[in-house]
Amino acid sequence: MDNAAFSVTADAVRGLIDHAILKPELTRSDVDAQLDEAAAYRVFSVCVRPSDVAHAVERLTGTGVGVGTVIGFPHGTTSTAAKVAESLQALADGAFELDMVQNIGAAKSGDWERVEADVRAVVDAAGSTVVKVILETSFLTDDEIVAASRAARSAGAAFVKTSTGFAGGGATAEHIALMRATVGRDTGVKASGGVRGLDTLLEMVEAGADRIGTSASARILDEVAHRTETGTASALGDDTTSY
Repeated sequence: MDNAAFSVTADAVRGLIDHAILKPELTRSDVDAQLDEAAAYRVFSVCVRPSDVAHAVERLTGTGVGVGTVIGFPHGTTSTAAKVAESLQALADGAFELDMVQNIGAAKSGDWERVEADVRAVVDAAGSTVVKVILETSFLTDDEIVAASRAARSAGAAFVKTSTGFAGGGATAEHIALMRATVGRDTGVKASGGVRGLDTLLEMVEAGADRIGTSASARILDEVAHRTETGTASALGDDTTSY
């Protein structure tokens, strides 16, 4: 994506959004309400809990909204074999993208061979399916973000991603710019965690993000509609309940 030429239209913004439906306490009715919202706003995809993949695929059939899921979530500490098994089950259930958490402890230990091998195993299991690697940048130094981004790219990941949304912190423009500078234009960069309004989304896009993970999709797209209609910002502000 040419971020410099990004046009703030409803279609452009909804095409960036992976709508997050990941809170552990969500009931089936909660999940259904979020899936229906994603369909109504026609976002690019939803990112659901692994146990919800098959149900989400069935409910969203015909809507044009893709169903992705998370692997090794949220801590990244499951074994590589477990991540591979989880990936294969998600694919069997119909997931079209996988967002895996890197082994954060290995990254903090500087064991980049282990980090890369962990990612490569999931990439290999996924085949042609897009794999995004969640770095959990709030735990990492800038040097570790660079090294983790390089490891993910070397392992064949399609995207590097900032955060789970469940570890404190979240995406920052500085980290997005650093990740983009590290991986170049051939690898995607996803900003996730703390993107709760349109202005923050646009800040991330300007810094180099080409995908956004958020549960504030409705608030963001309502703001796009308001600005398109009036030429001014609304009083909606950020959705402080989102992640």
